[in-house]
Amino acid sequence: MATKSILKDVNIKNKRSAKKFVDALENASGKTSKTVVYSRTVTELKGDDIKKYFGDKKWQDTQD
Repeated sequence: MATKSILKDVNIKNKRSAKKFVDALENASGKTSKTVVYSRTVTELKGDDIKKYFGDKKWQDTQD
């Protein structure tokens, strides 16, 4: 899931919107996400591992 979607502000302005929001939360509470099967090798990189993975390459802006 994208981070932006879980950090979004929700403004509830009336009882009807509040009921719809609660109904949506209750409907989603029992559901689980689908298992993802990767078709290629996956490597998770964090922190300094990213620099090690790419080496000392300097990226240049192509819009000079």
